[in-house]
Amino acid sequence: MANYQLYTLILSFIISIIIGLIVLPILKKLKIGQIERQEGPESHFKKQGTPTMGGIIMILTLIIVTIIMCIIYSKTESAVIFNLLPLVVTIIGFGVIGFIDDFKKLVLKNTDGLKPMYKILGLLVISVAFIIYYIIIKKVSMEIFIPVFKEYIDIPIYVYIPFLIFVILGTTNAINLTDGIDGLATGVTTIIIATLTVIGITLGSKEIVLLGSILCGANMGFLIFNMHPAKVFMGDTGSLMLGGAIASIAIYLQMPLILIILAIIPIIETISVMIQVIYFKKTGKRVFKMTPIHHHFELSGWNENKVVIVFSIITLISCVIGLFTI
Repeated sequence: MANYQLYTLILSFIISIIIGLIVLPILKKLKIGQIERQEGPESHFKKQGTPTMGGIIMILTLIIVTIIMCIIYSKTESAVIFNLLPLVVTIIGFGVIGFIDDFKKLVLKNTDGLKPMYKILGLLVISVAFIIYYIIIKKVSMEIFIPVFKEYIDIPIYVYIPFLIFVILGTTNAINLTDGIDGLATGVTTIIIATLTVIGITLGSKEIVLLGSILCGANMGFLIFNMHPAKVFMGDTGSLMLGGAIASIAIYLQMPLILIILAIIPIIETISVMIQVIYFKKTGKRVFKMTPIHHHFELSGWNENKVVIVFSIITLISCVIGLFTI
């Protein structure tokens, strides 16, 4: 499997672009367009109608490239493929929950989409299924790596399972909140997944390296259509898929805590919303001009490209720091 990372990434990148060129006209024809919030930034109103549910591009790329990898390596690296497939199925599962939400909102014109309770329930079911595979079938020890201290600690199962569920639900929600500016979620998650892939290389986890290469290639191909001014948005289909991917990979590597460092931007986005809601309920005033916090910077005069560049640089720096903590 020499140089398989680079070949896989390039293949995934090319296939992602090809699928994008096919899917984008279909989304336009079906008039599956973005619905901008009335309370959102005025500059976003011009995006009304831009094709969304573009996460389909990444999901299809993941499926196609995974099938190709299975064909190529099924005999020589059967163990790698065996470990890869449950991860891919899990990630697609998160994307499907997002797809159902997008489909209800954009195709069935149900503005509420998938009810929050049903969405959480769907994510919870997939999370529990993954954890059952991870603990019972794969029989991974209940250890978590502590960054900086560079040690593994044993966690009791009654703490371990709820913690992993919290990591998955928290990460999917955080990436979902980060997806609000052209190219922001795509750029930030690509850097995070690339970093997790590097960690996979250092730990000798070929399935994670293979999966990370596929996802990075798919993201970069999608970014061609998603960079400002975006021709397509990922929707919940893409954001839940990417959030699930990041959480699943980190858990598989027994390093969920490292997301505190790597995913600093999605965490800040989430915290900004929490602060705004709590403070507004207590005082009737706002801490930020608008949340998630990327909108605050927009309303402060930053253009979208500046927000994406600055947030991506912060993510890159945090990921480099994260690599030094392992």
